[in-house]
Amino acid sequence: MITRRNVLAAGVTVLVAPTLVWSQRGGKVYRIGSLSQQSRSVAEGTGGYLSDVRDGLRDLGWVEGRDFVFESLFAPEHAEDLPTLAARLVRTNPDVIVVQSAGLVEMLLKHTTTIPIVALSAGLLTADEQVASLAKPGGTVTGMQLFSPELMGKRLQLLKELVPGLRRVAVLRGSNYPAALLAAYRDATDAAASALNIRVRYLRFDNGAELDGLFAEMVKEGDQALLVWANPHLLSNVRRIYELVTQYRLPAIYEVRPFADGLMVYGPNLNVVTREAARYVDRILRGTKPADLAVGQPRTFELILNMKAAQAIGLTIPQSLLLRADEVNR
Repeated sequence: MITRRNVLAAGVTVLVAPTLVWSQRGGKVYRIGSLSQQSRSVAEGTGGYLSDVRDGLRDLGWVEGRDFVFESLFAPEHAEDLPTLAARLVRTNPDVIVVQSAGLVEMLLKHTTTIPIVALSAGLLTADEQVASLAKPGGTVTGMQLFSPELMGKRLQLLKELVPGLRRVAVLRGSNYPAALLAAYRDATDAAASALNIRVRYLRFDNGAELDGLFAEMVKEGDQALLVWANPHLLSNVRRIYELVTQYRLPAIYEVRPFADGLMVYGPNLNVVTREAARYVDRILRGTKPADLAVGQPRTFELILNMKAAQAIGLTIPQSLLLRADEVNR
């Protein structure tokens, strides 16, 4: 008989460590909870967010297994199960929880007001009422925030430089954006688009099966380029996005390095951001309250260009962009 429990178990990978562990040094082994919309292989692979947290903690003197263990839940194909998993993770009562996005922070806050939560690379933490300000969060949430209005405008400017005469841009996003975050992203994008005389259309998908229809719609509507908003949901569908971008010969810009196989990326280096976020975990486990840890923001940004992706859609990247790129993948 197929039950809800069967379905959830089929779509979710669970890694749970023992509930009480003691190190060889005689101290408690801290439990770090994690909830992700990525697969375990992506999250723990080279450049994955859990791998970066491990590296950051190791650099700070922590040893996994001796000083800390992860309790991780993954739902790469079933985003609808994330709220249930958030509740399950909270019930294990870890010492701290790490997540990538503001959407996952919002889910967790529905179940706990006491467990510290570190956002590794959230879009906009200050949109949540439980984060009073960047300088003084005041609650149980802190970490790294990526959003700034200037970034939205810069990406549209780069697209316009890449596509002369650009007038129509589609904006593609996945699911699980908190309402306040979505409003901030749209307001910043709308303002930048108006200044550049560009019309933008916003498109959302909940699962990869919807992408084919959305790309066909872009062509029908006369969209000339694509801006992809990054969240963990997209990483599970990025290969299909690349295929459709190539099929429809649509120039696209992405926000962060995990999309560097695409044509153009402009944004902070997520590996650096996540390693920086590991410092928040370190401070919290050593006794600092998250309320007193100012939310951090990236200080440097990178422009990555991909020549193979450009050739695949018959596009020549202007020399002016090539000279400004931090990295050109050939």
